[in-house]
Amino acid sequence: MKILLIGRWQPFHDGHKTLVDEALNKGHKVIIGIRDTEKDDKNPFSVNQRKRMIKKIYGEKVDIIAIPDIDAVWIGRKVGYKVVQLPKHIEKISGTEIRKQMRKDKLL
Repeated sequence: MKILLIGRWQPFHDGHKTLVDEALNKGHKVIIGIRDTEKDDKNPFSVNQRKRMIKKIYGEKVDIIAIPDIDAVWIGRKVGYKVVQLPKHIEKISGTEIRKQMRKDKLL
């Protein structure tokens, strides 16, 4: 099964890693869609920087594509694929808080 994970990945953190690892551990082919966001305080990393973060961890185990900076994903009924809501504990990991700490530590 192929799955697509869409995100900003600003930065790629443990919550994101949990999602990718879960998919890989279940034997899925993982495609990561990186939203091509404008650089600003909320989006400090370029597409290429984020791609390198992910490739450093996964190498060729995942495919990475850049996608436009979308505002929504719309689906119809019976579109031929599942839409999966992942565990709530992952939502508690905050890229915003990680970026704040990175700035505090002068890593960003």
